[in-house]
Amino acid sequence: YHPDVMTLEVFDCTGESLAIFGLDPYARAGKRGGAWMTFFVRQASLLGQKPVVYNVLNIVKPAEGRPALLTRDNVTTLFHEFGHGLHGMLSNLKYSTLSGTSVARDFLEFPSQINEHWAMYDAVLKNYALHYKTKEPIPQSLVDRMKAAETYGAGFHTIEVVKAAYLDFHWHRVTEEAAVLPPAQMEEAAMRAFGVGMTEVPPRYHSGYFLHIFAGGYASNYYVYQWARVLDCDGFEWFLESGGLTRENGDHLRACVLSMGNSVDANVAYEKFTGRKANMKAFLRINGLLGE
Repeated sequence: YHPDVMTLEVFDCTGESLAIFGLDPYARAGKRGGAWMTFFVRQASLLGQKPVVYNVLNIVKPAEGRPALLTRDNVTTLFHEFGHGLHGMLSNLKYSTLSGTSVARDFLEFPSQINEHWAMYDAVLKNYALHYKTKEPIPQSLVDRMKAAETYGAGFHTIEVVKAAYLDFHWHRVTEEAAVLPPAQMEEAAMRAFGVGMTEVPPRYHSGYFLHIFAGGYASNYYVYQWARVLDCDGFEWFLESGGLTRENGDHLRACVLSMGNSVDANVAYEKFTGRKANMKAFLRINGLLGE
């Protein structure tokens, strides 16, 4: 649909065609901002449908003959959206209404966010983090500093997101009989009631511009971002405990989660994958908040 779009056919190791994958990488006039994954066709064995999945980004297009150099955020976004793409392409279900990313909202971001972890995984990093002229790999000392910097402000970020989630919960449990307060006072009362009344860290969003929960499809669901982060950290720790990035581990994730869509309960799928219930320790450890 545009000359910038790259389209690939994806095959399994057996030679079976699995999906069509498209990448629309560059910003252009008339294209909305942000990044997302979308389907042109959802997988459904009942109809013999193979998925047609697209990742859409808004990277600045380079000048003619020059490479597109990506920022750290660009790379993270690319891995994130491709995680959604894998969820769509590796689906193996009878009905399209259950396939791919048609999962519970608080599980939707798990495949995408666990995929983000591979962006800074040493064995993956050495395949793409090269100097664009000399092809020299990124220095390990720089990688170490980048990883250390990822925990900077993690406590602040966690609290601001949690406070926004509590604010979302508060708005969506208000009854007609509840006392009417000005929004600022209501927010203060809600934060105190939830035990996060500290003023040093404000909610990420205040009521007047919290579009996610009023017009963005996340009514009473803003918490899913943080819950998915707990899952992806715990799931990534399972990979590290189980030998890291191996074909066997990837196949296990595919069998338990990526192929299953919404055909099984998300908790059942996750516990089958890791062999345990998710817990907070990996999230706290990865974000430098555990205090060990």
